[in-house]
Amino acid sequence: MGNAHLHSIHVHPVKAVRGLAPREAAVEPWGLAGDRRWVLIDDGGKVLTQRQQPRLALAAAELLPGGGVRLSAPGMEPLTVPVPRPFGTVPVEIFRDKVEGVPAEDEAAHAWFSSWLGIGVRLVHMDDPATRRPVDPEYARPGETVSFADGFPLLLTTTASLDALNTLIARGDHADEGPLPMNRFRPNVVVTGTTAWAEDDWSRITVGEVSFRVAKPCGRCVVTTTEQSSGERGREPLHSLGRHRRLGGKLVFGQNLVPLSRGTIRVGDPVRILG
Repeated sequence: MGNAHLHSIHVHPVKAVRGLAPREAAVEPWGLAGDRRWVLIDDGGKVLTQRQQPRLALAAAELLPGGGVRLSAPGMEPLTVPVPRPFGTVPVEIFRDKVEGVPAEDEAAHAWFSSWLGIGVRLVHMDDPATRRPVDPEYARPGETVSFADGFPLLLTTTASLDALNTLIARGDHADEGPLPMNRFRPNVVVTGTTAWAEDDWSRITVGEVSFRVAKPCGRCVVTTTEQSSGERGREPLHSLGRHRRLGGKLVFGQNLVPLSRGTIRVGDPVRILG
């Protein structure tokens, strides 16, 4: 593993929307700075993702200084949304978690997404990720928190494992759907220079000078079948993961990380496997 290094970094300012690929990113206890601090909720307060709305793959969010976002989508005028002042919160239901979020102050932000999706939604910001949402206690240490990510601060994938998965897809019943790009899996950090599936055995790593613990494998859902450039869905990779990468009832690809220190990670940083 001596030549393992950080291949790319991915920050998604609005959950489920197309993100950014910066050359460096600050690591905070709850994830990469600016990652998944915004989310869409429906009229009942439930989070909307590409699971329900694959069209979200076509929208994009640029992170602005201070944490605001600039939204864009096909056929829509771009819209800048500043971080709202924390005058009041609304309940947000994200999977089994009940948390509080601060709605965007400008009604135009809600109207922009509602118009584009054709349903009533609200855009909500997580004002204090240090206190709002604990990591799943089954896998967490005391005090660990997370943004509006699915469950853990960061998601790691490797290029070698994607190559191996694409080989499996090419040999399977839906070979015409491959090869798949890494953006199907919406990771935060992509590592290259490893062997396929090596990450299954990791428990602690460093990226540059920042330490992480590997909390658990990432169970995959229908979002991975969504072509991020079109919003269209297929059968892969879930078909091949179901045949070859089933663990504890989950179809797994990638590993969930929790930061053990703060710092800045940069593309090209060495990745060291400590356990």
